[in-house]
Amino acid sequence: MTLRKAKNVILYAVLTAAIVSSCVPARKYEDMVTRRNECENANADLRKENEKFYAENNELANQVAELRRNIETLQLDTANLGTTLRRINANYEQLHKTYQVLLEQNEQLTKGQAAETRRIMERLQETQQDLLRREDELHKATLAMQEKEKSLNELNARLNASMEEIRKKEQRLNELESILNKQDSIVNALRKTVAQALLGFQDNGLSVDIRNGKVYVSLEERLLFATGSTTVDPQGVSALKELAKVLEKNPDINVLIEGHTDDVPFRPGSVIKDNWELSVLRATAIVRILLDNSKVDPKRLTAAGRGEFLPLDTSKTPEARRKNRRTEIILTPKLDELFQIIQAN
Repeated sequence: MTLRKAKNVILYAVLTAAIVSSCVPARKYEDMVTRRNECENANADLRKENEKFYAENNELANQVAELRRNIETLQLDTANLGTTLRRINANYEQLHKTYQVLLEQNEQLTKGQAAETRRIMERLQETQQDLLRREDELHKATLAMQEKEKSLNELNARLNASMEEIRKKEQRLNELESILNKQDSIVNALRKTVAQALLGFQDNGLSVDIRNGKVYVSLEERLLFATGSTTVDPQGVSALKELAKVLEKNPDINVLIEGHTDDVPFRPGSVIKDNWELSVLRATAIVRILLDNSKVDPKRLTAAGRGEFLPLDTSKTPEARRKNRRTEIILTPKLDELFQIIQAN
C-alpha cells in the first residue's frame, strides 16, 4: 500500500470512528501512528543510506588506490623479469655457441691424447649441466612472467569493475543528495511561507519551526479552544484560514493534525469521556475548518489524537499543563521521488 493510500485509509477510519462513536479506539490510532512513523523511518533510512554510500565510496576509492599500487608493483616486477629473461637468453645463446665449439674440438681431438680427451669431455659435461640449469631458469622465469601478466590482467579487470561500481554509486548518491537538498529547500521555504502567513499570531501562542525534516506549526490551547471545548475560537479560526491558504498553494505537502491535552482527567458523567476523545475531536474540528475554508484535497489531511501521552513538560505545574495543551499541525513534503529511487534499486 502506498503512503498516500495508507493516509487515506487512516483518515477515513478516523473520521468514520469520530462520527459514529465520537472516539477512536487505541488500536486504530496506533495503526495511524505506525504508518506515519514508517514515513519518518523511511526518510531517516535514506539519510543513513546516503552516509553508507559515502562510506562505501571512500572504501572503493581506497581499494582502487591499493589496486593501482599493486599494478605498479607488478609492472615493475614484469620489467625486471623481462630484463632477467633477456640476460638468460643471452647467456644461453653464448653457452650454446661454446657447446658447439667444444663439440668441434672434441671431434678434432678424438684421435689425440687420452688425457686431453677426458679433460675436454669433463668440460663438455659441465657445459651441458650449466646449459640445462640455464634452460630451467629460463623456463621458470617465463612461467613467472606469464603469472605476473595474468595477475596484472586480473587486477586491471578488477580495477575497471571497481571504477564502474564507483561511478554507479556516485550517480545514485548524487541523485539522493539532489532530492534531499530539494526536500530541505522545500521545507525551509514552506516554514518561511507559513511563518509569514501566521506572523500576526506568533505572539498569541503560535510557533513555527523545523523538526526532523518537517514543518511543525504548534498552537497553544488558548489560541484555539476554551478549556475542555472542541469549538475553535474565532481568533484560532482566523489563523487556520491563513494556514489553509498556504496549504492550498502547496499541493505536494501532506498534513497531520495532532491534538494534545494535559493529564487532568474528566469528571465522571462529562459529555467527553477522556483526554483521548478530547484530543481527537479537537484534531477533527481543525480538519473541518481547513477543508471548509480552502480547496485542499482531503486525502492530504490526517487527524490524530495524542491525548496526554506526549507532553512537552512532564511537571505537574499549571504552567507545564498549559504548554502540554496544544495542537500541532505537521507539514511533510511528499517523498514520492525518494520512494521511486528506493524501489528502482
